[in-house]
Amino acid sequence: MSTAIKLAATARERAGKGAARAVRREGRVPAVIYGDKTAPVMISLDPRDVMREASKAGFFTRLYDVEVDGKAHRVLPRDIQFHPVNDKPEHVDFQRVGESTRVRVEVPVKLENLEKSPGVKRGGVVNLVRHAIEVWAMPGNIPSRIVIDMAGLDIGDSIHIEAIKLPEGVKPTIARNFTVVALRAPSVSKVEEKTETVAAAAAPAADGKAAPAAAAGAKAGDAKAAPAAAAAKPAAKK
Repeated sequence: MSTAIKLAATARERAGKGAARAVRREGRVPAVIYGDKTAPVMISLDPRDVMREASKAGFFTRLYDVEVDGKAHRVLPRDIQFHPVNDKPEHVDFQRVGESTRVRVEVPVKLENLEKSPGVKRGGVVNLVRHAIEVWAMPGNIPSRIVIDMAGLDIGDSIHIEAIKLPEGVKPTIARNFTVVALRAPSVSKVEEKTETVAAAAAPAADGKAAPAAAAGAKAGDAKAAPAAAAAKPAAKK
């Protein structure tokens, strides 16, 4: 198995929401270690350690040795909960893993060499169908990410899972040859829609300018006609 990162923890006796709130009031993060046919272990962690590790890419694909009372538990992070307002970590779940443990985990996808893609240079739209790929793997073989080389990809091309070389012992949980990324042509309808929007926006502006001008001319004409009519009226009486 690959080298794991050490993480210090403190054992806690009680489980439940009340006990977890008490741990948070003490400035710690409640957590649990479960799995591998062993009783769960309730622990608490330093929030600084949790934030440091959770902020790194590939947190859920990285192995840890959580040390509790002098004993190390080799684990894989499975879930982390954050406060909805202040984004502070509130709880972490770890799965205990052994040398023969086969785990199901999502691995993030990363695209490389986009600048070397003829399709991207011609304005093609990259459609990343799978931002992460769920795989079965042994803990020591879990990749931190799945890298896809976009060099040479043209508009209309796509890359499927069977074309991606995965580490030994790593297999997708989905059996079919699904699409991971595709390069599409720019949408014609969107271009036409944009043109129509611009034209529609320009039309009211032109009408708006003409209407005030006409109204101003009409008012000016009325103003000139009114004195003339007033002058003509007394002359008619004489």
